[in-house]
Amino acid sequence: MGRQWGPAMKAAEQAGCVVSASRAGQPEAGSWSCSGVILNRRPGLVLCHGGIFTPFLRAGSGALTAASAAFLPGDSCGDDLRLHVQWGPTAAIPAGRAERGRPGLCTPHCAGLETGPPARPRGRPLQPPRPAELLLLLSCPAFRSHFAHLFGGEEAEQWRFANAAPDDEMSEEEEEDQLRALGWFALLRVRPETEKEAEERGPVLAVAPLGDVPKGAPLLACGSPFGAFCPDIFLNTLSRGVLSNSAGPLLLTDARCLPGTEGGGVFASRPAGALVALVAAPLCWKSREWVGLTLLCAAAPLLSVARAALYRLHPDTAALAALLPPEMGAPWGLPLRYRDPGPPWAAAAVLVECGSVWGSGVAVAPRLVVTCRHVAPRETARVLVRSTTPKSAIIWGRVVFATQETSPYDIAVVSVEEDLDGVPVPVPAEHFHEGIVASNTRDNNTGATYPHLNFSIPITVLQPALQQYSQTGDLGGFRQLDRASEPVRVVWRLQRSPAEALRSKL
Repeated sequence: MGRQWGPAMKAAEQAGCVVSASRAGQPEAGSWSCSGVILNRRPGLVLCHGGIFTPFLRAGSGALTAASAAFLPGDSCGDDLRLHVQWGPTAAIPAGRAERGRPGLCTPHCAGLETGPPARPRGRPLQPPRPAELLLLLSCPAFRSHFAHLFGGEEAEQWRFANAAPDDEMSEEEEEDQLRALGWFALLRVRPETEKEAEERGPVLAVAPLGDVPKGAPLLACGSPFGAFCPDIFLNTLSRGVLSNSAGPLLLTDARCLPGTEGGGVFASRPAGALVALVAAPLCWKSREWVGLTLLCAAAPLLSVARAALYRLHPDTAALAALLPPEMGAPWGLPLRYRDPGPPWAAAAVLVECGSVWGSGVAVAPRLVVTCRHVAPRETARVLVRSTTPKSAIIWGRVVFATQETSPYDIAVVSVEEDLDGVPVPVPAEHFHEGIVASNTRDNNTGATYPHLNFSIPITVLQPALQQYSQTGDLGGFRQLDRASEPVRVVWRLQRSPAEALRSKL
């Protein structure tokens, strides 16, 4: 993954683990599992997702929403709860201790495959699963508030955050349990094997303060697809992405995180190896189609809740609060905070709404936005343009041009009624670069959509027409997009290039 990722990969590998929960003496009941993060190896503090604990709550999943609680004590779960934590090799292990832990059953949420390679070095055995105890369940109230605001209304009724495909059988009760637990996490303590181990203290993670990692910054997600199933293959699988967007502690990334990676850590490349967030929902569905984005909960506010809860619960747990990782820049002699102004192109992106259809657009002039035809397909149609600079500004516009449906150039041009104040206009490239993602690849025979193979339109194709329209108001340059050359149409149809025409010998 490159030298720049070396420190982050090392931190992710050392902190990654998998947590499994089962009922004592009831192997037939199965087990539940998720990913986790080792906050401090000694005394063995682990943070994982809270969804696996809903079957064990004495008061049921309703306790997670009662009175907007920020935390619940460990005894909120029944006495039959048994927890185990397993992590990768950290040092050479004597042959006599190299036994493999029996893989637990996969969480009922699991489905799908991960694409990243396992981070575990070959030839070194995993640590056997270690017993653990639940200290508390915790959540970030701000995360839950933002989630309810963004996805709790009638407009979001087609969104699905259950970790099963829309066609999978799942009762309404099970789906409701998953939604209630989506923003909850759990703090565990791994039981020491020896007195010496109990007295030792190990290194702690560095935690990025909320808001210090800018939008567009590269991220590294570390989790275990399928949870505790087959950790020899799936434990601590890595996936790269960026911080796609944020709303307070609710973060969004395009790193590929699949079921079973809930609770896995997400790390920054700068500051190297700093823990940014934990995976809250590894995938979601919109209108029965998979959306390749992942919801994250920022780590810093979660740990703040954990500290406050540990101080309040019991004198024995108060001492553990001081062993939780501090935020970078806090007075622990850690490096100063890293700040980045963020990518310059982020503010040029706008949201275009045409009736019930919406999509992204790019401001290419103070009153001109380019988007896709399938977002705004009808010329003269009224549309809404929303920008984030200033925050949530809304301006009306109309579609002045849209390519024909048969054109391989899926383009629409929107003229807005007011200047997009504060929105920087990007400088078009003079040479070929990727400008707008037009669509996914779709097999018309089977209906299958391939979300990670996209077509894009070089800005160099659009620049002459944009310049002509900006200067004269003439749409002739855009009309040429409906008369694309045959080689372009062949590529659009995913066909082979036509063979050269036969030449006469005369």
